[in-house]
Amino acid sequence: MAASRMSVFSCFLHVFLSSPAIAALKKYDFNIQVKNVSRLCNAKPIVTVNGMFPGPTIYVREGDQVLVNVTNHAQYNVSIHWHGLKQFRNGWADGPAYITLCPIRSGRSYTYNFTVTGQRGTLWWHAHILWLRATVYGAIVVMPKEGTPFPFPQPYQETNIILGEWWNQDVETIVNQANKLGLPPQPSDAPTINGKPGPLFPCSEKHTFAMEVESGKTYLLRIINAALNDELFFTIAGHNMTVVEIDAVYTKPFTSQAILITPGQTTNVLIKADQSPSRYFMAARAFMDAPITVDNKTATAIFQYKGIPNTVLPTLPQLPAPNDTKYALNYNSKLRSLNTPQFPAKVPLQIDRHLFYTIGLGMNPCPTCQNGTQLVASLNNITFVMPKVGLLQAHYFNLSGVFRTDFPDQPPAPFNYTGASLTANLATTTGTRLSKLRFNSTVELVIQDTNLLSVESHPFHLHGFNFFVVGSGIGNFDPEKDPAKFNLVDPPERNTVGVPTGGWTAIRFRADNPGVWFMHCHLELHTMWGLKMAFVVENGKSAEETVLPPPKDLPPC
Repeated sequence: MAASRMSVFSCFLHVFLSSPAIAALKKYDFNIQVKNVSRLCNAKPIVTVNGMFPGPTIYVREGDQVLVNVTNHAQYNVSIHWHGLKQFRNGWADGPAYITLCPIRSGRSYTYNFTVTGQRGTLWWHAHILWLRATVYGAIVVMPKEGTPFPFPQPYQETNIILGEWWNQDVETIVNQANKLGLPPQPSDAPTINGKPGPLFPCSEKHTFAMEVESGKTYLLRIINAALNDELFFTIAGHNMTVVEIDAVYTKPFTSQAILITPGQTTNVLIKADQSPSRYFMAARAFMDAPITVDNKTATAIFQYKGIPNTVLPTLPQLPAPNDTKYALNYNSKLRSLNTPQFPAKVPLQIDRHLFYTIGLGMNPCPTCQNGTQLVASLNNITFVMPKVGLLQAHYFNLSGVFRTDFPDQPPAPFNYTGASLTANLATTTGTRLSKLRFNSTVELVIQDTNLLSVESHPFHLHGFNFFVVGSGIGNFDPEKDPAKFNLVDPPERNTVGVPTGGWTAIRFRADNPGVWFMHCHLELHTMWGLKMAFVVENGKSAEETVLPPPKDLPPC
């Protein structure tokens, strides 16, 4: 639908407060619409929420009930995912299309209804269908309950920093063209900071985000990686950052010149304006340590001291090299849960179910592709096929023939995962196969990268749960030696974790949230190719351990 026919920007927030001790009801209206928000030369109109890019920030407090009415005026079917919100017993509000519900058709509306329980910090929301999250995304800021302070010094002010990617052409058109060839789509034209690429790109003089600060003050940056396909280094010239939170979980504070953040992750940092008053570049650039073409494009924004004129040239930052694996591994090794009596790290120590999933890239026949083949991706040699009915609906109503629950706990054909030839190819099987978990069982999952076609780092996101990252390494996981090195005291707690290039990551979680929960690579390219699966968590014995009934206005398929 043309931008001229869209409603003007509107974001209505109604807050009903009776007392600080009682949770609020917060309402938002999201209008999905096409709008021209040109950032580079000759850019096309994009799909937006309320005409904004990035979209509006949702501000809530721990314990609040949230209603978000989404009206779809775009030509595409749309679904919104509230990334990192656990949605206890309420997968109906989780949002991934055809997993927990069917998408919202053009011209239709749906109200997401959820309560923020036991979480506080920085999360985010994004479209969870096709590649629409290229432009349909925004921050979720969950403040602690009234009277509960941060476990770190109170900042003077806070700012959202959302890292993303920008295409000059319609993203879906680009993806469809690539699929016809059986090849990857072209990379983005620019990375962005708060939707703007900065002055290093043509036609972008007016498209630079600037943050004004006062000398001596401390600021909280809520940093989100909303990029589709890029792990990113982020830094601010001349200033150190203190990491205090990841994926809405407090961490043991540590200081770093740059942070590493994968698609899907959030990181909160404190930064003190303690340098000579001037203008300093913020910068984000891709981390890519695989033997493939490196994207060296850098997004920039301005960290500007109050009173300094815009004519002062900003100081350039020093980012780690795009292939600086040592820096990336060292940074991740410093992440630790706060693990205090108020914010404990409840790491499962006894494990009921051990899972081992291998990541594979392959080449399958494709009669409809111009090249006769297409690139695919798999877990345990299975390329996931999206259903035509929401999996949670199929599970709840016992619909037969929609999915199977025989996803293998181990790869069907073990091999030397990181020693195989780069040109080796195991043809993958396809199917909608899920893994069934008993309610409240404890799970350890090791995700292993492989050398099939190419090694690459993979950020994996698990819906419905946080998990503890108890171990990580390069090479093949050794089930005899590596578990002895696991951190079971204060490992980082996350909802999205990077599996290192040519390596493995081990996570643990308790399956205490009944329903159907998606797990997938958060590189949109790989998700599209089938690098995904889902868990079916059975109901417990009581009503409080059972999936809630579906809302009456679920979108039809």
